Amino acid sequence: MSRYAATTSVPVDRSRSEIESTLRRYGATAFAYAWSLDKALIQFETQGRRIRFVLPLPGRESIEFCQTPTGRERSPVQAEQMWEQAQRQAWRALSLAIKAKLEAVEAGIATFEDEFLAYTVLPDGSTAGEWIKPQIDSAYSSGQMPAMMPVLGPGPP
Repeated sequence: MSRYAATTSVPVDRSRSEIESTLRRYGATAFAYAWSLDKALIQFETQGRRIRFVLPLPGRESIEFCQTPTGRERSPVQAEQMWEQAQRQAWRALSLAIKAKLEAVEAGIATFEDEFLAYTVLPDGSTAGEWIKPQIDSAYSSGQMPAMMPVLGPGPP
């Protein structure tokens, strides 16, 4: 199966700008963007919530860019072109995901909370997804639901 936008020529900055304008069109009241070598971050505010998407970015030195599937070394120019293509593809996919979520909400297919719950930023700076994933893993592995009010400790003796 091929990846969405695997051959896109849309520059990263255009995809990022498109995300920002889409968010504005759907009512976002704030927008932020940041990056590091291995990830980019899009954060916005809408409907009284702060939402954060972290986009993992492939490293330039990744073997997928430096070598062919048969193990032959690629030239530095070829490796750079492949890395740039992977960057463009990742940003197109993020743009599509955000648009699809917003349109699903707009069309009444889902609620805002349903579409963006995992990406909602909590007061401590983590996202709801980061907070709940360990609890879900624990519930599945133990077969037990977490206590309703764990901060209060066990119930009466």
